[in-house]
Amino acid sequence: MPVPAPNLNPDFNVVRLSHVEYNVRDLAASRAFYVDTLGLQITHETEDAIYLRAMEERGHHCIHLIKSDTASVGVLGFKVWEDADLDRLSDFFTERGLPVEWIEKPFFGRILRSRDPWGIPLEFYAKMERLAPIHQKYALYRGVKPLRIDHFNMFSSDVDASVNFYNDMGFRVTEYTEDSETGRLWAAWMHRKGGVHDIAFTNGIGPRLHHSAFWVPTPLNIIDLLDLMSTTGYVANIERGPGRHGISNAFFLYVRDPDGHRIEIYCSDYQTVDPDLEPIKWDLTDPQRQTLWGAAAPKSWFEEGSLFDGATPVDPVLKAQPIIAP
Repeated sequence: MPVPAPNLNPDFNVVRLSHVEYNVRDLAASRAFYVDTLGLQITHETEDAIYLRAMEERGHHCIHLIKSDTASVGVLGFKVWEDADLDRLSDFFTERGLPVEWIEKPFFGRILRSRDPWGIPLEFYAKMERLAPIHQKYALYRGVKPLRIDHFNMFSSDVDASVNFYNDMGFRVTEYTEDSETGRLWAAWMHRKGGVHDIAFTNGIGPRLHHSAFWVPTPLNIIDLLDLMSTTGYVANIERGPGRHGISNAFFLYVRDPDGHRIEIYCSDYQTVDPDLEPIKWDLTDPQRQTLWGAAAPKSWFEEGSLFDGATPVDPVLKAQPIIAP
């Protein structure tokens, strides 16, 4: 199916992705991973939760870790331009027969909570507590020196349908993978903030969260993280990379947190703000699609993901298979 024409003027303005809520089984182990190893900054901490931000971020948090009996994803968060956008988003979801709930949470103004048609929990806000800048507090930098949250990638059982839904919300396709035999989308990358993507969809059992990603200053920071993880008990948590993606041209590394949630460390993609930017098409069988240097991803990368609370994954409509490392 063809990529839809971009919706350049939706009724509301989603500015960017904002935050993710992870349920984790061992809060101390998660703290050691996200704070001591990756280098995220604690903004608030209780016995049952930790809030984290990266070095360039002014909002209160980009990750909310919650102590739980099971590992899962509670919600994906997005910032909108103004409070009135929340009411317009409420109409958008209601018109499509999707749930709408107004909730209260610490550090936020009004929050609209809903789900997409496949059950992914989503929340939107205009106001989050603002914090003082720390990007020039160089004594705080450690680990991989994460600067900001960059994107979410989700497994989708129907990538074409997912792209059409989020296109209606104003997310624009920058790159996509097509199965040449069926003409269906196998994967797609969509943005709001002017990078390659805020969200992406990968064909697979879904909905599940494939990964959350953080932007870092340079590829050398990724090398530093590999040295750190390999000598501090995390070598088994290194899943894929380092490498350079064909799609997005970004330098990458994929690691797993203590609960198996996948985190991408990411830098060096390109600007996509032009309204007439034409999406780049990739064939599923192109060996440079996954990695520009030709290295295939491991089987786990295509099969394992984090469950969303309240969502039931189903098998994908498209059965085409990517290139998988032996």
